[in-house]
Formats: sequence, structure tokens, C-alpha cells
Amino acid sequence: MSLQLSVDRSSPVPLYFQLSQQLEAAIEHGTLTPGSLLGNEIELAGRLGLSRPTVRQAIQSLVDKGLLVRRRGVGTQVVHSQVKRPLELSSLYDDLEAAGQRPATRVLVNTVVPASAEVAAALGVAEGSDVHRVERLRLAHGEPMAYLCNYLPPELLELDSEQMEATGLYRLMRAAGITLHSARQSVGARAATAEEGERLGEPEGAPLLTMQRTTFDDTGRAVEFGSHMYRASRYSFEFQLLVRP
Repeated sequence: MSLQLSVDRSSPVPLYFQLSQQLEAAIEHGTLTPGSLLGNEIELAGRLGLSRPTVRQAIQSLVDKGLLVRRRGVGTQVVHSQVKRPLELSSLYDDLEAAGQRPATRVLVNTVVPASAEVAAALGVAEGSDVHRVERLRLAHGEPMAYLCNYLPPELLELDSEQMEATGLYRLMRAAGITLHSARQSVGARAATAEEGERLGEPEGAPLLTMQRTTFDDTGRAVEFGSHMYRASRYSFEFQLLVRP
């Protein structure tokens, strides 16, 4: 590993945390690419003049974040950087692509269903009227990242499964002449059920991030209602907070 690593012993920041932050930055910036090996703890400890427990603690913190994995007979290996999604009106597909995560999609359901009370209220249609329901599994580097369930007015645009597996839903909507203007969104968290865990590659009870979003076009019409689940081990939302004068 040819990384330039160093620690500042005069700093109040713990040595293990200094090391873990540098390794995490190298993963996020692509210096350490998915599949690359860190080398053994003894060599790394010797290079930096650190104890093995300190190096082990730094590595374990990144294992806990899902950025590294220990493989028997192989060593400590980079998995993928965590996706940090800004809270703005963008699609997961675009965010993954911008982060160099090689997004892919599996369409699980593409059908028309009667609108439930929740969906009807979100889209401003009558309860029981037809709406388009699309369920997708979004992957990055072939690994499940999120389960996406979206409802759209059926007359809005043609939803071809092959096209949805090739690109993002918002791209298809823009290509159909729909101007996405604003959205109302809520973010939460809960434990995965056995079925959800199996779908997303997580154990039952693992933490999942949830998001519900209603998107509006430039005329104020609701054009999409989404209910999404994300793996908390691989995904986070970022906020920018401003001080009110």
C-alpha cells in the first residue's frame, strides 16, 4: 500500500481515529479502490510507529462502517465507500453515478394498482383509482443498496421495465418533458424484517434508513410518490444547516 499516512502525537485526537480518518478519506476519494488490500496490521503499525491494538481499532472502526471487510486467507479488503446523499431533489441513480458507484437496477414490479388512501392523498387522486406501481432494487457494484417503491399517475408517461433498468426514473421523467420542481420528503429509520433483510443483503433486525417523498412538477402537480428503504451500513443522508440570523 503506497498511501502517505501519518499521525500527530501532539494532537488531542486519538491516534486510532487519525488513522481511520485518513484511510476513510483514501477510500472516499478512490485512492483505495474496491477490492484493494490494506496489508497486515504489523507492517502498518511498524510504518507509523503505532501499537497493533491502535491499528486494529482503526481498521475495526472502518469494518463497522462497512468500508472494509476481513476475509480469511485474504486479509483486510476495501469494500466500497459509503454513499452520502445530499438532501436535494435528485435521484439515487444519479447520486450513485456521480459517486462512481456503477449503479444498476432490477425491476421487481411494474404494474397498475388501485390507489391506497395514503397514495391517493399524496398524488391528489381518488382513493381506489388506478396508479402505476413500480418496485425496484437499486445496486452499486452489484451489491444491493436500496429498495424503491414508487407510485405515479398512469397517464404521466410510459414506464418500460427495460428502460428503467437502464437509467433512473427521474431521467425518464425529464426525457418525457416533465419538469421536476420541488418535493416534500421525510426521513426515518427502523429495523429490517426478515424479507427486507434478505432482499437487501442484511440480517433481520439490521438498521434501515427510510424515506418518503412526494415530487411536484412546475405546475404544482404531484407526479410521483416514493417509499424507499436504504441499507444504513452503506448509505447516509447529508444535511447542510444554516444559522438563522
